[in-house]
Amino acid sequence: MKHALTLVGMLFAAVLIGTQTVSATEYPLPPPGSSLIGENIIYEVPNDGRSLEAIAADHKIGLLGMLEANPGTDPYLPTPGSALTIPSQMLLPDTPREGIVINLAELRLYYYPKDEDKVVVYPIGIGQTGMNTPLKVTSVSQKVANPTWTPTANIRKRYQSQGVTLPAVVPAGPDNPMGLYAMRLAMGRGEYLIHGTNANFGIGMRVSSGCIRLRPDDIEALFNKVPQGTRVQIINQPLKVSVEPDGKRYVEVHQPLSRLASDDPQTMPISLSKAQKAFETDIETDKVMFDNAMVRRSGMPVLVSVGEPSVEDAVPYSTPQNIGNGVIDGAAPISSVNQTGL
Repeated sequence: MKHALTLVGMLFAAVLIGTQTVSATEYPLPPPGSSLIGENIIYEVPNDGRSLEAIAADHKIGLLGMLEANPGTDPYLPTPGSALTIPSQMLLPDTPREGIVINLAELRLYYYPKDEDKVVVYPIGIGQTGMNTPLKVTSVSQKVANPTWTPTANIRKRYQSQGVTLPAVVPAGPDNPMGLYAMRLAMGRGEYLIHGTNANFGIGMRVSSGCIRLRPDDIEALFNKVPQGTRVQIINQPLKVSVEPDGKRYVEVHQPLSRLASDDPQTMPISLSKAQKAFETDIETDKVMFDNAMVRRSGMPVLVSVGEPSVEDAVPYSTPQNIGNGVIDGAAPISSVNQTGL
């Protein structure tokens, strides 16, 4: 029987011992007609007692992205000596490469600096089920260093129902759940922001009340790079496909965002666009490999060209991890214990 296991207690320090890390989130833009960037890395787990979250943070990856790529891994204590795939290869989203692009389904933020031939990629936390981050084309309307936090009436009511009384205003500083930097988006009543956090968990998960959350180092870097007025597009693309200039065909499948707490993102249907259906049915696409990728949902690009050997590791489909709601192995969804769900 699957055992209940929430991630609220993941508060381990992120210090890498004796191994190589990936500190860069910058990738050169691929040539015209290409969407493939980066390379996956194989990482041997050291015997240092660190959590999967700590390893993910070292490599600038979100926690659920690590679990998609490495199903069955113990998030609290990965087995020392085991090999983890660091999913640092990806297909760029099918949308204009301009400003900030937030793909909710893959829990990543892409920043395309103006007049620079590169893209910077960050893992993010997004809105919980029922408190979804809206799909929108908007812009950065305000940049605030050392922000205060004024919980909305709905947030205060929700916490009060759980026995937690929030202060009217949380002052700026290290205890502020918005972290040290925030960028307000020009939508709604200004309640949606891209901001940091005072917790070392929740990135790459559905934990907020609709805001976009980054790790402290990442939000500081992004805040210092992004001008006010920058275009921001929020999309939801669990499925990405690409025919590369050399003719190779790739598909990248993420667990789709659940709509209800009872949804299983590992088995929820994924709708294909007209272009994606054409990709699937093209005679140059290996239908078996495509279908396997749709079932596996590894969150990594999979080569599905006819005549190409499958490079994806075999993973038992009978025991997938339900991680789309911030859940592991049938656990209850992430609660608001010791966090503030911004």
